[in-house]
Amino acid sequence: MVKEGLIAQLETISKFFTNSTDCLSEEDSGFAPGEGMYTVAGHVAHAAQTIDWFMEGAFSADGFDLNFEKHIREAMACQSLTDARDRFKQAIGNALEVTGNNSDAEWQALLPADSIMGAVPRLVIISAISDHTAHHRGALTVYSRLIGKEPAMPYGAM
Repeated sequence: MVKEGLIAQLETISKFFTNSTDCLSEEDSGFAPGEGMYTVAGHVAHAAQTIDWFMEGAFSADGFDLNFEKHIREAMACQSLTDARDRFKQAIGNALEVTGNNSDAEWQALLPADSIMGAVPRLVIISAISDHTAHHRGALTVYSRLIGKEPAMPYGAM
């Protein structure tokens, strides 16, 4: 029953992110409020990338890839909101698949003590994905308002 709850969390994460960012359009892709900051497309690409990072890191024998400079460069290189949204949908889809393909026991297994997360049950990555995605959807709602758009309430129906 653990993985059913994790699947529900991932679906909610996706819904809230979509609701919060739906007012943004492809024309907004390159907006950033300052030099060196994530663009709209970069934020969404980074959120997608981090979902994949958590899922891969939790189940890979190599653990979490800590080359954060590379990750930032890759996300910032994304110039299309459409592409970034496709990445986000794919990352959620992959996370749902990985979640469904692993048993409750595998989700409750501890991550290695020397991992970035420490020796915690693997299932905590879903909460970390939720926190991280909420951070970026919050930033994107500020970006939306800076360009004169009003983001929807994230918690409403789609």
